[in-house]
Amino acid sequence: MPAHIRWSAGATVLALAAVRPAAAQGSPYVPLDDPRLPLLEHVIARGDVEDPSPMVRPFRRADAVRALAAADTAPTSAAGRLIHELREAFAEDTAQARWEVDARAGGQAFTQRRRDPYHLGGDGGAKPYADLGAWGAIGPIAFATRPAIEPRLFGDPDWPNGPRPGRENENVTARLVEGYLSAQARFGALEYGQLLRNWGPVGLPGIPVSDYGYQRQGLGLRLGAGRVRLDAFASDLRSTLDSNGAVVNRYLIAHRLEGRLSRTLRVAAWEAIVIAGQGRILETPFANPLSPSVLANTFGIEDLNSNTMIGADVHWRVRRWLTAQAQLAVDDFLFNNRYQAPDRWAFTFSFFGPLGRTLAWRAMYTQVSSLALRTADSRENFTDGGVGTGRTFTDMDLAVVSLSVPVLRSFAVAPEVAVERQGEGRINDPFPAAAPCLARSGTTCINEPGLFIGTVEHTYRIGLRVSGRRGPFDLVGSAGLNHVTNDGNQPGVTANRVVASVQATLGWRRRGPF
Repeated sequence: MPAHIRWSAGATVLALAAVRPAAAQGSPYVPLDDPRLPLLEHVIARGDVEDPSPMVRPFRRADAVRALAAADTAPTSAAGRLIHELREAFAEDTAQARWEVDARAGGQAFTQRRRDPYHLGGDGGAKPYADLGAWGAIGPIAFATRPAIEPRLFGDPDWPNGPRPGRENENVTARLVEGYLSAQARFGALEYGQLLRNWGPVGLPGIPVSDYGYQRQGLGLRLGAGRVRLDAFASDLRSTLDSNGAVVNRYLIAHRLEGRLSRTLRVAAWEAIVIAGQGRILETPFANPLSPSVLANTFGIEDLNSNTMIGADVHWRVRRWLTAQAQLAVDDFLFNNRYQAPDRWAFTFSFFGPLGRTLAWRAMYTQVSSLALRTADSRENFTDGGVGTGRTFTDMDLAVVSLSVPVLRSFAVAPEVAVERQGEGRINDPFPAAAPCLARSGTTCINEPGLFIGTVEHTYRIGLRVSGRRGPFDLVGSAGLNHVTNDGNQPGVTANRVVASVQATLGWRRRGPF
């Protein structure tokens, strides 16, 4: 992000510290990789605890505790004991100015280095892991920083900072998991820094914004007053070079406006846009959270060096035993000139609810069309360093059915079955050549199908995920058997693979008032 925007963002956050609005008390966010979060998502999926922010993650620890406290009414039942222990686990120090430090060390073992269990990459092995986290709040300002040493990253195709020329023998690398300042008031918050975000149903990367990639610095805004909520996010992406060797600046902007139509129904409209150009800055018509970029781009200034995706979210509590969510997206929809580009889309449907007295179930289906999230100019793709800013894989669909089971009130165990189909389209590929034509849209030749280019790879997976914390011990892992046909999009090639990973750490924690 340009220096003037960084300074402006930092100054704004610090200035808000002096406002001291009524009923404002800063609280750090629950990280999306917190090993206790799947257990919290379990009681939310059951309907035992109200979701603090449906289809938007993360939420604040204070909001999680507030939702848990409202549901903590039956401490003698199995579900009630779980809720009570989660409430205590996420509780913060009550001081107006407080701190918390968590140092963790342990190891990781994996059969492949990429975290995605369907798109494999990198060799297997075992590596050490360590991180040092600090969280806290001073009045309405919350902060967090957590650097980690993670040698596993070398060889992960989604890690953009591999060994550099002349330093190929490096075997230790570090990353910032999270690091931000957040100025919070009663009806909103402003964050600057690195924060793991996901806009979409739990269990899958969101289409507009997700935490699939590793590094995502930026400026975030949340405004909410009862039935209406506005979220905005802006980030600079890695620069690229044009054909003349000039540096091309790239930015991601996302806006989301949600309305709560009833106690059980929420609907949101959102947009995500990538702008690119030599010497380009984060321009006001796109960065302004109250200026719909789709209007500025498609119907207004007609900017050509950008790619706009629009979408909608729906969260509907149909019955106590059934909640439905949907996320729909259209990439670069040209209303006035339909012939200029082929249709590209993505969507996700998610259903979940309670099962018996303690279990929860979840069923999801998602699809990304063959040409979605990319354009004829790769600089306008929804990618950062080759990794998607939301989804990373196009030309695919995936169906997953899973259960979640609480174990010892500290761990969430989730058996699952899944089927994925992956065509030959890739998010970093250019648009296909103009011939031969399979179809035409006006004068534009479309020589690829809307879904499933070439040979389709099928992956059938039976797996198990586990996550939780008990005392100083953290455990996050998954294991499964993948049966793959047309492996690597090669006709007739079949493979059976055990795909597994585990991270186990021991921690030392301290907290208190400043």
